[in-house]
Amino acid sequence: MPGMFLLWSHVLPESHITSKFEFTNIKCSSLDEDYSGVDYCYLKSANRSYKYLSIKFNLRKKTISKITRFNGYKPFLYNTTVDVCQFLKNPKSKPIFNYFYGFFVTQSNLNHSCPFDHDLLVDRLTGDFVNHQLTKKLAFPGDDYLMETNWMTYGVSRALVQIYGTLS
Repeated sequence: MPGMFLLWSHVLPESHITSKFEFTNIKCSSLDEDYSGVDYCYLKSANRSYKYLSIKFNLRKKTISKITRFNGYKPFLYNTTVDVCQFLKNPKSKPIFNYFYGFFVTQSNLNHSCPFDHDLLVDRLTGDFVNHQLTKKLAFPGDDYLMETNWMTYGVSRALVQIYGTLS
């Protein structure tokens, strides 16, 4: 099946195949300052092996209805539009989006249905957690990746988040 990858860890009995994801950059932009603002958006290295990202958007108007465009450096990744409010009512209805949502849901306050009447945040999302999603749940090949989300309401782009990483 396209997009499915098999890792043969038993080819050499004494070998062990491991992968490691690491964040390399993050960019957050408010595209409509009247609608939302970026309070913070950063990567932090606590030490050589522990790096995490944190994001906080201040919502000045409290309605979010769509999130669009998952894209990346590789053409086999996804470019899709999802109505967030409908998705949150039934996450199983969009399995691909649900997979990517699983990258950050436990580290965010985006885990409830609409409306959003508070600031949006992702707090201390670690590379190790993303690594588990990319290598244990669904195998991805090693390479550089970009996860881009374009947050929209009423057909207008309001914010853009770009998360860069490498899987080696």
